[in-house]
Formats: sequence, C-alpha cells, structure tokens
Amino acid sequence: MKAIIWSKPDCPNCVTARKMLEAKGYEIEERKIGFGWNLEQLFEAVPNARSAPQIFFDDKYIGDFNTLKKVLNEG
Repeated sequence: MKAIIWSKPDCPNCVTARKMLEAKGYEIEERKIGFGWNLEQLFEAVPNARSAPQIFFDDKYIGDFNTLKKVLNEG
C-alpha cells in the first residue's frame, strides 16, 4: 500500500510517521511543504489541516500523526 505524507521541514512527528510507515512496509510519497509543494496544495487536499504530518493511504485520508498511531496500532 502507498502512503502519502504531507510534511514540513524540521517536523519530528513527520520523521517519526515516515519511519513508522516504512517499518510496516508502506511505499512512501512525501509531499514536503516548501520543497515542490505548498500550503495551498495541502489545504486543497485537507481543508482543515492544522498540523503536520497529514497522512493518506492510497487516496483515503487517514488524518494527523495521532490518528496514524491509532490506525497502525489497531491494524
């Protein structure tokens, strides 16, 4: 399964989310704000985003870092 991580520079939760997903065998696509991606694109994907990271599995929105931890611990 592919995971898309909307992240920002110097974000510890973004780094941890990526490591958690890699450990579970996910293919990662990182969309880092300021590095080819911008806030407008993030808000288009997640209008109510207030933190990073924001996670998608394939095209399904999962949520923020805390939601990702819950989803990975349940599954």
